[in-house]
Amino acid sequence: MKSEVKEKPIQELLKFSIINLDKPTGPTSFTVSHFVKNLLSLNKTSHFGTLDPQVTGVLPIGLSRACRLNEYFIHSDKVYVGIMRLHKEISKEDLIKEMGKFTGVISQLPPVRSRVKRELREREIKSFEILEIEGKDVLFKTAVQAGTYIRKLISDMGDKIGGAHMLELRRTRASVFPEEESVNLYDLVKAVESYKKGSDVLLRKMLIPAEEAIPKVLPSVQINPLSLKQLLTGKPLMKQDIGQEIKADKFALFHQDRLIGIYRKAKEKDIIARPEFIFN
Repeated sequence: MKSEVKEKPIQELLKFSIINLDKPTGPTSFTVSHFVKNLLSLNKTSHFGTLDPQVTGVLPIGLSRACRLNEYFIHSDKVYVGIMRLHKEISKEDLIKEMGKFTGVISQLPPVRSRVKRELREREIKSFEILEIEGKDVLFKTAVQAGTYIRKLISDMGDKIGGAHMLELRRTRASVFPEEESVNLYDLVKAVESYKKGSDVLLRKMLIPAEEAIPKVLPSVQINPLSLKQLLTGKPLMKQDIGQEIKADKFALFHQDRLIGIYRKAKEKDIIARPEFIFN
């Protein structure tokens, strides 16, 4: 996405951006999102993927109209680093072998306290590896499909080896948002204080324009400029509005660096897609 997007007036950025926040231990994800909302004096914020109060790490926060983009990011893979405590001694080789059995597609029953229906669900564990072992404490890293409960993963594996539970957990990546590009609440507060005193330099660096983030999770399609006005009113996408074949079921429609909306593919004579979200 062109750099012009980042050069928008700060008030425009605050209406359609994402902050890659490093959530501290203690508050709920909702509390953190609400704090950001009040801090920036916005009408609405939303977090892209819940973290338990005691879990730290990447918690993307959508600002204002970017809240509507939640579903396009929340279903992407997540990466975690944590510490599990084994209840019995086990060799590293046997532990690696057991962790291997919990890699790939597994069946998982959500915890009792979860908000989703308690029924077996299939989730894919992309990787599950040991980083370090000290006694019965194991530092691990795992990449998982969205909706996977890491605490339950550790508990279920523990049932096979004499018991295990999670001591600490940190999310190091959520969708396209990595830990190394996250900002903590302390620095965000300082940036907002500086902004209120007249300088938006620090805050601007922390705002990820939604137009820059969307193409990382959805294919991008450019429109015929002559169709711009009608498409901004919510008109379905016709063959003549674009000059390329679309294979993806969902995609983002752009006019140069300007987001028009997000569309779902349709099969209705000349209509090739209908809008799910229009940014006008």
